[in-house]
Amino acid sequence: MIDATGNPQTILLLGGTSDIGLAIVGEYLAKQTLRVILAARPSVRRDEAAADLLAAGATVDVLDFDATAFDTHPGVIDAAWKIADVDLAIVAFGLLGDAEQAWQDHAAAVALAQVNYTGGVSVGVLLGQRMKEQGYGQIIALSSVAGEVVRRSNFVYGSTKAGFDGFYRLLGEALEPFGPKVLVVRPGQVRTKMLDGVKESPGAIAPEVLARTVVDAARDGKTLIWAPAFFRPMMWVLKHLPPPIFRRLPI
Repeated sequence: MIDATGNPQTILLLGGTSDIGLAIVGEYLAKQTLRVILAARPSVRRDEAAADLLAAGATVDVLDFDATAFDTHPGVIDAAWKIADVDLAIVAFGLLGDAEQAWQDHAAAVALAQVNYTGGVSVGVLLGQRMKEQGYGQIIALSSVAGEVVRRSNFVYGSTKAGFDGFYRLLGEALEPFGPKVLVVRPGQVRTKMLDGVKESPGAIAPEVLARTVVDAARDGKTLIWAPAFFRPMMWVLKHLPPPIFRRLPI
């Protein structure tokens, strides 16, 4: 169960090697003991993440999970609930890809769509039904400001995040009468391994900074946040610019 201060006892991290996801788990773990279920493909990074969490005092279970192996997702979610009733699920997997390759390469575009959108919907439906049945729970869905205002510079990635964002926002509305909550997080650039080699944008933040913001918002029962917060008014302005002006911006 989630206690009166918003602290879960069991967290399922889908995308168990995600820097942001692990930082969020670490933020919760700093205040209490936890059971953490890491769901990710077998790798050295997954082993290291599990070892780090064990050293920090968590009880850790590991499940094999592939975001695009859709037919295996029901079994992964069933296996997680057999370990323990999941209080908090973090949907943290994602693929950035090469922006210019993505709109010109069929396989690259399909991979982005399958990981970022179809995979997210697949696990989201399963998580929603499990939490609806138990009458409580929370999902943290890691979206992106790139999905709020889709830009020419990365429109394939942005469009997949737009679909992901819309699905989880409305999943939260659908689940609200039954008890579970959904928090959609729209970060800007976060300094993670996924962005190694990518030029840093203004407002880039560390995963640990984002994690503190996310955990505070989850405890407060919020359903949508921007991080840093200045992205909220910035995105509003961009959405209301006339298209000829928007297309000329260097973004």
